[in-house]
Amino acid sequence: MLRFPYSKINLGLRVLRKRSDAFHDIETIMYPIGLSDALEIIKSPDDIFRWQTSGIDIPGEDAHNLCVKAFKLIQDSYHIPDVKMHLHKNIPMGAGLGGGSSDAAFTLRMLNEYFGLGIESGKLKLLAAKLGSDCPFFIDNLVSLASGRGESLEPISLSLKDYFLLIVKPDIHITTAEAYANLNIKEHKQGLLDIIRQPISTWKESLYNDFESYVFNKHPEVAKLKSLLYEQGAIYASLTGSGSAIYGIFTEDPSIEQELAPHFTWKEQLK
Repeated sequence: MLRFPYSKINLGLRVLRKRSDAFHDIETIMYPIGLSDALEIIKSPDDIFRWQTSGIDIPGEDAHNLCVKAFKLIQDSYHIPDVKMHLHKNIPMGAGLGGGSSDAAFTLRMLNEYFGLGIESGKLKLLAAKLGSDCPFFIDNLVSLASGRGESLEPISLSLKDYFLLIVKPDIHITTAEAYANLNIKEHKQGLLDIIRQPISTWKESLYNDFESYVFNKHPEVAKLKSLLYEQGAIYASLTGSGSAIYGIFTEDPSIEQELAPHFTWKEQLK
């Protein structure tokens, strides 16, 4: 079985408060995009769990990988046999694009389908939340308002169809822990849903990612990339998630990849 875990961008990201469990309450809109990894799961030929990766190097021990944790979670609960898993990593890490969370969620989805476990979407989301705050979003392919830790999802009606998206990821890795440790929580007066219901041309003045202040202060080159996207015609540009990737939304196909070398870039027409 082969599937392609997709990524996401955040349209606005607000950190509302720190919780008693050391997490934070947030509010953001998650929008699925086409940039994806590739994940293959087959039965283990020798009844031994096998984990392989290719593409972008994934640091850390295999046991700490979210896909491996997702497999163990399903195996412990539903007693499935060992499998062979291969992940080809294409979504940059530390970017704020949700690649690791998507890989974990797709592991749950694929094991459910492969073994005919019959786990309903709501239950899969509860399992996904045990792996990470962003993971439940990738169970369903729906634009959603995320709140709580990011695991509480409300599908919303919002389409960026036919707009062009350009993502730029410099060679900077920002962990979620680092981003939250350096965050200054501030008050927001206008509701996020009220903002995104306005024309996209107005978002520049009102739709913000709270992590930009820290990231831009520590890495001014990221702020320069955002300015460059606006200079090249983006109608809206923003940091995504708590990582280092910047995206721009354009009405026409942007052709500025050469100016952005040697950064990682991804461009697509949204659907």
